[in-house]
Amino acid sequence: MTSRSALALGFGTLLTATLPANAAFIEDSTASLTTRNFYLNRDFRQSGAAQSKAEEWTQGFIAQFNSGYSEGPVGFGVDALAELGIRLDSSRDRRGTGLLPFGPTSQEPVDDYSELGLTGKTRLSQTELHIGTLVPVLPLAYYSDTRLLPSTFTGAMLTSREIDRLTFTAGRLTHANGRDSAGNDDISYAGQSSAHLDMFGGDYQLNRNLTLRYHHGELEDIYRQQFAGVVHTLPLGDTISLRTDLRYFDSRDIGAGKAGDIDNRNVNGMFTLSVGFHRFAAAFQRLSGDSAFPVIDTGTPYVANLVTYNPFTKTNEKSWQLRYEYDFAGMGIPGLSFMTRYVAGSDIHSGAIRNGREWERDTDIGYIVQSGPLKGVNVRWRNVTFRSGNGLTQDLDENRLIVAYTLKFW
Repeated sequence: MTSRSALALGFGTLLTATLPANAAFIEDSTASLTTRNFYLNRDFRQSGAAQSKAEEWTQGFIAQFNSGYSEGPVGFGVDALAELGIRLDSSRDRRGTGLLPFGPTSQEPVDDYSELGLTGKTRLSQTELHIGTLVPVLPLAYYSDTRLLPSTFTGAMLTSREIDRLTFTAGRLTHANGRDSAGNDDISYAGQSSAHLDMFGGDYQLNRNLTLRYHHGELEDIYRQQFAGVVHTLPLGDTISLRTDLRYFDSRDIGAGKAGDIDNRNVNGMFTLSVGFHRFAAAFQRLSGDSAFPVIDTGTPYVANLVTYNPFTKTNEKSWQLRYEYDFAGMGIPGLSFMTRYVAGSDIHSGAIRNGREWERDTDIGYIVQSGPLKGVNVRWRNVTFRSGNGLTQDLDENRLIVAYTLKFW
């Protein structure tokens, strides 16, 4: 256990010991255990690749406890997150899927890894403060949950809904734990550590169908980033609607510029037409400036063309996406779903390359068991084809098979 986890545990123990016995703290609590079996096979197709493939099979467990708040004008509570990843099959020459960490010298994947995170929380009126382990879902800090175990951050986050229809957030993140890591490291970008990421912003729901968004963040001595967004849903009938999600980022280096020059503008968006059990989507993404789009290490880029393998956020890249989804409940098979998409990027600047190209095609088939002893088991197969050209040389085929189940204790 790290010193920060020990500190959080001590704080949580002290907090629960001093809380008055009351029903809300227990009755409003939740506890669950998620099991996730994850197999990933990635075949590298380009000539001269350091590895012919990356292939690993793992088992993960994610236990969560969220307390309610104690009664009174100021409420207190405690959350806990425990994660365990176990190696089922891997080797030194097949490492690097993002499912397992490996030794820096031996390069051998570990047999298991784990994390314990605790969070103290308090609530006053419609304002909540969380201190400890965090899993933010914000435009400038979005945790990653695309492998065996979710990534986490350490810091403080304030969320306030005191003003009607406005959700205001402010926070400081100081450390990060990657999705294939067992330890907290300084928050960083491009391997350059920073003391903290400070953020504030708000989402204002102008009416039931229109939300305006603005967020500002500074990764000390690395970059400043601003985000503006608009989300609008247009009802077109009983089972038909058009959703528009537009996003804009402005990113520039600040202070010591520890990660070098950062100069990027990123405008992107997605239009989604829902018609009964069908969903059709088209997305665009246009980057300009002299650098790639920055996102904190261990985080997820909050962009429309982030897909299974690639985010399409290289320097000067322009990309577009077409996507289709179908819910087989429309054919009398509830729980079965299908998704396919194609994304193409061009005009990439990389060294002497001035028109690099890349594309990705994904297929996703999932089924959630609806009844019987296996009710709730989620089985998902994801297939990826990625190719690049015009000077870029990364080609791969990938398959992921994920079996997950969440047991809710209460």
